[in-house]
Amino acid sequence: MTNAPLNAASLRGAVDLSSLVRQHNTPAGTPAPPADGEAQQPSGFATNANDASFSQVLELSNTVPVIVEFFGQGIEPTLEPTIAAYAGKFALVTVDATNNPQLVQAFQVQQVPTVAAVIAGRPVQLFAGVMPENDLKEVLEQVLQLAAQNEVTGTLPAGEASEEEAPEPVEEPLPPLHQEAFDAISAGDFATAVAKYELAIAQNPRDQQAVAGLAQVSLLARLENETAESVRSAAAQDPSDVAAQLAVADLDVSGGHLGDAFARLLELFPAADAEGKNAIRTRMLEYFEIAGSEDSRVTEARRRLTLLLY
Repeated sequence: MTNAPLNAASLRGAVDLSSLVRQHNTPAGTPAPPADGEAQQPSGFATNANDASFSQVLELSNTVPVIVEFFGQGIEPTLEPTIAAYAGKFALVTVDATNNPQLVQAFQVQQVPTVAAVIAGRPVQLFAGVMPENDLKEVLEQVLQLAAQNEVTGTLPAGEASEEEAPEPVEEPLPPLHQEAFDAISAGDFATAVAKYELAIAQNPRDQQAVAGLAQVSLLARLENETAESVRSAAAQDPSDVAAQLAVADLDVSGGHLGDAFARLLELFPAADAEGKNAIRTRMLEYFEIAGSEDSRVTEARRRLTLLLY
């Protein structure tokens, strides 16, 4: 992860975190409750979250940008004083990386501390390690700019995250197979989640929620036991290896670099054999589902892929 300048491309096309957590009809601005047995953070703008409660963080990120700080292994959260100084322009959510494997996977956490943001339900990678205060504030200003571009410009009242009791969320029931897929994802069983989404699609080929869910969980399953270093090293050693390049494309999409993934695969396509071409086309269709048809990069990549096919 880096502290490179942020832009809209950092946000759109990132893995949709809603595939990992059950959406709740929770009022905007309600922070995630602490996990059982965890103490609430003392700041009015900070709270804890875990795999089960992160859906409320997604909802909150439609009001203000949420900074997510992963800690653990003897490393404690440190960002609360800096976030508090912004007087409600941010919410801070701390996550124990040791006990929340789904969030660690979703944010591609390789070490602690790792810091990310969520804006309008989308993850944005920020940096790993400890950052000097001045550099940290520069990154936070960039996050505010990106949030403004996505019309996330609210302010939290002081004390909201720690003094008000979060209302009990009202859940909309998922279709049975979708619920089974969600339960499997929560348990870290991506293979079962894939099977449940595939069954849902077989029963109803027009189930777009299942199609998108399948694309997202398939991506997570492929990356589950991979590291960024090994994936990129394998791809660099053989630029013509379709499987290796597909793995790098997965990594790019998981980090929000959708345009890079498309560019890589479209460049590879003409020289690939028939089997390779089919694999590239299939993977790109999955990425289209992950990003959504409204993404301009999807529109352009779809056009270029069509030209290459015909």
